Amino acid sequence: MNFPALVLLALAMSTDAFAAAIGKGAAMQKPRFLQALRIGLLFGVIEAITPLIGWFAGSVATKWVAQWDHWIAFVLLLVLGLRMIREGCSEEEEEAEAGPQKQSVLMLALTAVATSIDAMAVGVGLAFIDVNILEAALLIGLATTTMVTIGVMVGRVLGGIIGKRAEILGGVVLIGVGAAILYEHMSRVGG
Repeated sequence: MNFPALVLLALAMSTDAFAAAIGKGAAMQKPRFLQALRIGLLFGVIEAITPLIGWFAGSVATKWVAQWDHWIAFVLLLVLGLRMIREGCSEEEEEAEAGPQKQSVLMLALTAVATSIDAMAVGVGLAFIDVNILEAALLIGLATTTMVTIGVMVGRVLGGIIGKRAEILGGVVLIGVGAAILYEHMSRVGG
């Protein structure tokens, strides 16, 4: 696999995380660039690790990952999205200090894992072709870090526009990303 193909692969792997980051950024109250970069780094590191896991798992995990990756991603994103919607609909204004401003690292990590499961399956596939897996993983991580950082900042603009209901938008985006992952897989299998 040549370098331009690896760059395209890396960008493709970062699109789910980018969409989720827009929702996360919208749910936050005016995230600063350093906050966005930290979130981007968290997503990027996780997105870089998952193809390595897939690569090492190789053919042993191929069937399991291919059969269940879309369902795992869908359920995780659905649960996270529903939680965000529930929090966005709650009437408690007193949570402003601990609420949207501070995103839970655990929730961010779960979102990152959910959007990177497809990268694990890609890692399994890369085990069977001539590719430098470390270079591929680094490019995927870099692309994801960049795209998530941009996504959080784009979400910041959206959050300012829609105000209090930004958390609901974030939840809807996460559920949409999960549904798109599920639909894409089901249409490949059915088609």
